[in-house]
Amino acid sequence: QVQLVESGGGLVQPGGSLRLSCAASGFFFRLNDMSWYRQAPGKEREWVATITSTSSTNYEDSVRGRFFIFRANAKNTVYLQMNSLKPEDTAVYYCNRMTDWGKGTLVTVSS
Repeated sequence: QVQLVESGGGLVQPGGSLRLSCAASGFFFRLNDMSWYRQAPGKEREWVATITSTSSTNYEDSVRGRFFIFRANAKNTVYLQMNSLKPEDTAVYYCNRMTDWGKGTLVTVSS
């Protein structure tokens, strides 16, 4: 069955960086678009970024230029490099493929 397992979250100071990983299995990874979403406390889940099967990328406005999504098809893994982190980036970050979701990894940006 499809599995998406996120990792790499943690506590980071404002202005810092983190790299999230999502290890995928159970489907032909290289043929699928992959996305990252996030859900901040008390808010609805929101889309963050998408990378297509041909490695085209798109970003939500508030993260464009700070976050970068990329994939390693040989490792069945999609990444989210997050730079210049802000307190408002604090959220649980989820990996997504169509209707499949991981369990999420918590990112906390705080001094």
